[in-house]
Amino acid sequence: MVRHTPDRPVDVSAALPEAAAMRAETVRLHPRPGSPTCRESSVGGPPLWPADEPWPVCAARHHDGTGAYRGPTPYLPVAQVFRADVPELPAPAGCDVLQVLWCPYEHDPDGEVGPLPMVRWRDSRAVDTVATAPAPAPGVPEDHVPRPCVLDPERVTEYPGMDELVESLPPDEQVPMWDRLDRFEAATGWNYQLHLGTAPGIKLGGYPGWTQPPAWPDCPSCDRRMYHLITLASRECDAESWRTWLPVQDRTVADDSREALAAGAGLLLGDLGGVYVFECLSCPDRPYAHRFDCC
Repeated sequence: MVRHTPDRPVDVSAALPEAAAMRAETVRLHPRPGSPTCRESSVGGPPLWPADEPWPVCAARHHDGTGAYRGPTPYLPVAQVFRADVPELPAPAGCDVLQVLWCPYEHDPDGEVGPLPMVRWRDSRAVDTVATAPAPAPGVPEDHVPRPCVLDPERVTEYPGMDELVESLPPDEQVPMWDRLDRFEAATGWNYQLHLGTAPGIKLGGYPGWTQPPAWPDCPSCDRRMYHLITLASRECDAESWRTWLPVQDRTVADDSREALAAGAGLLLGDLGGVYVFECLSCPDRPYAHRFDCC
């Protein structure tokens, strides 16, 4: 099935030209439970990991939320995307597949809490014998283990969130923009943040769906702002944003089935939050960073 996000119910570019100037393209992945193979794009599916390459292990001492501490923990596969499915994937030369894994326990780097992600790029043609991913370690939070999902990539135009939009303006224009956004909602019945701006769910590129103030990382090597590589979100959409973001093909199902579709890969990160993974596309070693964000 090719899923299609409904057209915006209002013309954002005409109503808010400042937002139009910041529009970006994102690829919504629309994960749905399935049985992907290691040679397919997936969320939570088996990765194309070479049998002769050591499986990554997080060496930190983890608190599992029950009062117990856990030792070294294998990383878990979270997302795998082949360039054949998403041609605009910014893969390094000679690579055609993005793999994201994470340590599923909560980490606290620089004051942030959430799973600790890892990025790997590889050439799928160079992988012959494939390793079997280890099972989640005992005590791993179940809602940090994505269920195996097939993907249905869809390209969508999106706009920055309200905070990012307002903060892009000169100081003397910021308060008037907040007023304009309030009047826009009153006149149209659509909330810019929830219904029109940044696409929710698991996606590639575009804007992170910040719920807290934007916190884009800069590359530690070149000081450039990092590229938003992938969002790993708790939900495809929520009880309000589904009105504009739930795909057309999923709108005829019953409410309880729609809830299951919105749950996507079955993740629950904090209070319906997400992990945003960034990468520097300028530096040859492609350093990456992440942010965790929730209500």
